[in-house]
Amino acid sequence: MAWTQQEVRELKEGRYMLIEEEPCRIISIQTSKPGKHGEAKARIDAVGLFDGGKRSVVFPVKHKVLVPMIGKRQAQVLSMTDVEVQLMDLETYETFSLPIDAEMKGQLSPGAEVQYLDAMGKRRITRT
Repeated sequence: MAWTQQEVRELKEGRYMLIEEEPCRIISIQTSKPGKHGEAKARIDAVGLFDGGKRSVVFPVKHKVLVPMIGKRQAQVLSMTDVEVQLMDLETYETFSLPIDAEMKGQLSPGAEVQYLDAMGKRRITRT
């Protein structure tokens, strides 16, 4: 299981949730007061971790949403090409390849250690 459930009222800014099957970091949450015949609603603005897309959703505050289990792990750079980098996880010694982001191109070198996110079967380098 790569996710858990939480009610919308338990979410906070800076935490994560799934929107359209994409792990997203919550930027802002605004709640409205309950109406005469309704219940309070929350508007959530978030940014996708892997695609960078902005998303907005509106849910009742008692609605349950999916929260992804996000792992922050360390890896060592084994080799590089112009478009991808081969990494080895420092705990499990698993090797895998990831595409290089434009802002990471000059910072990576073989033998360096990097931190990467692992969520919902997707991975992305976050810092060197």
